[in-house]
Amino acid sequence: MILSVDIRQRLGDFTLDVTFEAPKGVTVLFGRSGSGKTSVINAVAGLTRPDAGRIALGDTVLQDDRTWVPPHARRMGYVFQDARLFPHLTVARNLAYGRRFAPRNASLPDMDQVIDMLGIEPLLDRRPTALSGGEKSRVSIGRALLSGPRLLLADEPLAALDEDRKAEILPYFERLRDELDVPVLYVSHSAAEVARLATTIVVLDKGRVLRAGPSGEVLADPNVTPLGAGAAGAMIEARVVAHHPDGYTELAAGTARLFPPAVPCDPGQTLRVHVEAQDVMIATEKPAGISALNVIPAVVRDIRMGDGPGALVQIEAGGNLILSRVTRRSVEALALTPGQQVFAVLKAVSVARQQLGKTQG
Repeated sequence: MILSVDIRQRLGDFTLDVTFEAPKGVTVLFGRSGSGKTSVINAVAGLTRPDAGRIALGDTVLQDDRTWVPPHARRMGYVFQDARLFPHLTVARNLAYGRRFAPRNASLPDMDQVIDMLGIEPLLDRRPTALSGGEKSRVSIGRALLSGPRLLLADEPLAALDEDRKAEILPYFERLRDELDVPVLYVSHSAAEVARLATTIVVLDKGRVLRAGPSGEVLADPNVTPLGAGAAGAMIEARVVAHHPDGYTELAAGTARLFPPAVPCDPGQTLRVHVEAQDVMIATEKPAGISALNVIPAVVRDIRMGDGPGALVQIEAGGNLILSRVTRRSVEALALTPGQQVFAVLKAVSVARQQLGKTQG
């Protein structure tokens, strides 16, 4: 099922003018604060009404010049930044409340399956005041799923959580992406979060779409850096090959090999690795006598010179696109050009455990 969005809306001094398609999987609206992410997701939910355009989910038109489907009839689950659970109800009754909004003929997810997937069975008799932030988020997701939504909307659902709670919740969003046939429209401005979860990325800036497409291509595009060159990065898909006695895990990324600190995954499992551009160096000859473990043959694909002393170089390594943040002086000194054979040097920290996530499949 594909979500199609083509809308225009005037919001005070801000104008929203976006067109994109969100296929099955997790489509992330990505950009700076104030870029229009929440405005888009609220329009899709029917919480605001665009001035013009069309929104459709599969064959169902939700809005156009002649049609307007109200929010309660759109069959969408909405997960907000704060859990918004009913404080006087137990977790079990909060979950059951979601069922009240499902159409009688709707195919609903199995409650036991949702409870098991989110790991909330031990919480069923508790009230929200007795839950941690991460537990509240999981219950909120479960309540939205149990309403039988055709689309799940998540507006920066991890923004209010600390890093430990985010690490707790991310695997559940991965399971949601991989195990349920419910497409997700997800708002975030965290590059690492996006790289871990997204199958499709829509980059927004000042109410416009800068770039939309598969996550690996968008994150490694040197011409689209909505959070600035300092936050640029890329996503690599890699398969766990082996765990070594010295505490490192060997990953295969196409023909390349990566060696992050040990990760608790079985050989054969496929992972996503987020690599920050500032942690990637480029060499025209294979380095010798250096401490870096991750040295990968690569080819220069694109170069974007910045307005200042910096530059972003897109390279392809083992079938993966990676960004390297270097200086203009380095580009000139190495005489880098598209098509040139080089070596990418990745620091071990750039593939640390917190940047690893399971792929869809």
